[in-house]
Amino acid sequence: MRGIRSLNNIPKRCYAAARRSEALTEPLSGRARSSAAPLPPQNVQVSKLPNGLVIASLENYSPLSSVGVFVKAGSRYETMENQGVSHVLRLASNLTTKGASAFKICHGVEALGGSLSVTSSRETMVYSAECLRDNLDLLFEYLVNVTAAQEFRPWEVSELTSRVKIDKALAQQCPQIGVIEKLHEAAYKNALSNSLYCPDYMVGQITPTQLHSYVEDNFTTGRMALVGLGVKHSVLRQMGEGLLSVRSGTGAPVAKAVYRGGELRVQNNDDLVHALITSEGGVTGSADANAFSVLQRILGSGPHVKRGSNITSKLSQGIAKATTQPFDATAFNASYSDSGLFGVYTIAQADSAGEVIKAAIAQVRGVAEGNVSEADVTRAKNQVKSEYLMSIEGSDGLMEEIGAQALTTAAYQLPDAVLQAIDAVTQDDVVKAAKKFVDGKKTMAASGRLVNMPFVDEV
Repeated sequence: MRGIRSLNNIPKRCYAAARRSEALTEPLSGRARSSAAPLPPQNVQVSKLPNGLVIASLENYSPLSSVGVFVKAGSRYETMENQGVSHVLRLASNLTTKGASAFKICHGVEALGGSLSVTSSRETMVYSAECLRDNLDLLFEYLVNVTAAQEFRPWEVSELTSRVKIDKALAQQCPQIGVIEKLHEAAYKNALSNSLYCPDYMVGQITPTQLHSYVEDNFTTGRMALVGLGVKHSVLRQMGEGLLSVRSGTGAPVAKAVYRGGELRVQNNDDLVHALITSEGGVTGSADANAFSVLQRILGSGPHVKRGSNITSKLSQGIAKATTQPFDATAFNASYSDSGLFGVYTIAQADSAGEVIKAAIAQVRGVAEGNVSEADVTRAKNQVKSEYLMSIEGSDGLMEEIGAQALTTAAYQLPDAVLQAIDAVTQDDVVKAAKKFVDGKKTMAASGRLVNMPFVDEV
C-alpha cells in the first residue's frame, strides 16, 4: 500500500519533461485536430409566463446543471402573529412532502450525485439544486416537491425546535450578527425590522397551520423566479409550466418598509464594543445605491489582501489619529427593494469606543464637505467593478445575481450595463451620498461594555 500511494504523488513536472523538445501549443503527434465547431456563446434569456412566473436561464454548455427557485418569502413578509416562521420554514425544507418522504428526498438526491439546499434573507428564500445535466429532470422533481408540495406533519415540525435553538445559539455567539439584527429592529417600524431568526417567545410555537398559511400567501408564481445555469431555456420553461403551475397567483399584499431611526443598546461584560450607526441608504438598483457603494469603498470596506490590514482606508487613517488603542472600522452598506442602510461599523476596546465611533463619523463628514479627490473616486469605482465581476465568476454568485434581478425586474442587466452605471457615478454623487448620511436620521446599535459609548444623539 505504501508503494501504491507513492505513485499518486509523482510531481507534474515529470510529465512535462517528456515534452521539452516540443512546443506546448502544438497538438500531440499522431493526434488529429477536432473538426467540431466551437459552441456559440449564449446570453441570459428571460421570459415571463402568463401566471407571473419569471424564467431566466444561461446555457453555458456545462455538464453540471444548476437550478434555483427564488421566492419573495423572506422574514420581511412575516406578521406579528407568525414571527420566526421563515426561519422554521428554511429548516423544514427536507421534511416529508406530498410527493416524497424525507428519506426518499435525501436518498434520491444522493443517488443522483446532486445537492439540494435552501438559503434565506430578509427578502427572499432560495431553493437551489445541482446535478449532472442528464439527471436534471429527476432532481427538479425533488426541487418542486420541497417548494410547492410541502406537507408539514405535526411531529416533524415539532422536531425542528432543537434545530431552531441551535441556529439561534450559533448566531448569538457572533456579535456582528447580533448588532446587525438590532440595527434593523431599531431602524424600521415594520417589514425589514423582522429578524432572520425565530424570537425566543416563538421557539417551539410555530404550528403546521402557520407554515401552510405562510406558504399559501407567499409561494405563488407571481412572486417566484425559476433560474437555471447549464440548461436550455426551452427545457427550463417547460419544467416551470408543468410543475410550478399549482402555485398560480399574486400572493398576499406586500407592506412597504417604513424607516424611523432609533437606538438599541445591549449591555454586557464584553470588553470589545461593537457599534453600528447608519442613516437610510439607497434602494437596490438605483443610482443612489451605486453612489453609496462607491462611498463605501472610499471609506473602507475591509482588507483587500488576504489576512491583511485595512490601514489604507479613510476610516482607519482617521481613527488612528484619534486613538492608540486597537480597533477595526468598515463602512456598512445594505440595499433592499424599498429602502437601504448606510453607515459605519466599529469594533473597539470599551475605554476607547466613544472616540473611535466619533472619529469614524468625522471621516464621513469630511467627505460630505468635499474632502475627497477624483483619484479616490476612480480607485473606489475600480474596486466596486472588480468585486462585482469576481462575484459572478462562479455559478453560485452568477445564479444569485440573475435570480435577484429576475425576481425584482423580470429582466436581466448585462455586466457591461452594470459597469457603465458604476462608471457614471461622479465625485458630486459621492459627496451627496455622504451628506445624506450626515444629515439623515440616525440609527445605532451597540453591544458590549458601553460605559464610554455615546448615545445616538451625541455623535
